[in-house]
Amino acid sequence: MLAYLGNPQIKTDILAQLEAHRKADQLIKGTYWQNGKGCAVGCTIHSGQHKEYETRFGIPRQLAHLEDCIFERLPNGKSMEWPIRFMSAIKVNSDLSMVWPKFALWILDGLPAKSDRTKKAISGVRELYAEWIETSVKPSDERWRKVHAAAAAAAAAAAAYDAAYDAAAAAAAAAAAYDAAAAAAYDAAAAAARIKFWISASDKLIELLEAA
Repeated sequence: MLAYLGNPQIKTDILAQLEAHRKADQLIKGTYWQNGKGCAVGCTIHSGQHKEYETRFGIPRQLAHLEDCIFERLPNGKSMEWPIRFMSAIKVNSDLSMVWPKFALWILDGLPAKSDRTKKAISGVRELYAEWIETSVKPSDERWRKVHAAAAAAAAAAAAYDAAYDAAAAAAAAAAAYDAAAAAAYDAAAAAARIKFWISASDKLIELLEAA
């Protein structure tokens, strides 16, 4: 599967479509496609069927889900530019099959892991992604299932962001029990950290798309 199905006109046309939606203020969060408005995915395919990215643009559906996830979590100013930035970064004829495992590995390498159980869970998932990247062959479903139970407890790649902030949530709850003002300050700091994370995630994804 090659990006834009090897056809430069497909890229030109979708960028023009996204720019028209942006200028018309039709990009909105929380809705795929309704009444001529929608999210990053909605304004791209005019539906919420992520699999259409594969047939229409030669882009793996995992990346469509990732584009969607980042759009919803970026600050509004950056999110409105995100769909065009995402599609612009993809070169015609590029092979995007390894972008997701490389992004997942980047997420895993940034996860906090204080307990041995968490470290082991992350390590098991990380090893499979590292192997996938090194060999360009996805490990078998059976091997993924073997690491899933432990990884679910500490969160695997698909829930990496939430796992990273489990400790923050616990700390905020403890602070609330002690002092409401301190808890509010901690919550604000955690929110800022989340925004910083998603901005970094968007930059990393663009880097991987451009390099593919």
